[in-house]
Amino acid sequence: MMNNENFTTTIEVAKSAEEVFNAIGKVRDWWSGFYSEEIEGNTENLNDEFTFRAGDGVHYSKQKLIEIVPFKKIVWLVTDSQLSFLDKKKDEWTGTKIVFNISKNGDKTQLRFTHFGLLPDIECYNSCAPAWTMYIQQKLLPLITGNN
Repeated sequence: MMNNENFTTTIEVAKSAEEVFNAIGKVRDWWSGFYSEEIEGNTENLNDEFTFRAGDGVHYSKQKLIEIVPFKKIVWLVTDSQLSFLDKKKDEWTGTKIVFNISKNGDKTQLRFTHFGLLPDIECYNSCAPAWTMYIQQKLLPLITGNN
């Protein structure tokens, strides 16, 4: 039986939606710091494209910003990928979408991160899901809250 649950993680902060939105756009400040990451290209405006490399070349992906709703949503489309640590389908990320949804939850702001296409049944899931959790919890959250 296939599990069709896309990887999702949620954080809540006592910051404004604008502060959360602006932090997400500073990709180099939070999608780095663990695996010798390199990010090239622009990361903040509609149709910007950037590449992400990590682990001395074991992860390569190219993202394009395909949707931006100020203070509410950012969507990246992965247009190319080469995950050399995988045995079967090294381009598993190609065609997937990475979505940041920002909303109010009482007096807090909620960020719901979803990597659409990163499913438990694909090979990358057991490595990629924990890595996303680490970046969101240990890098993006402190960037948003000012505790970095």
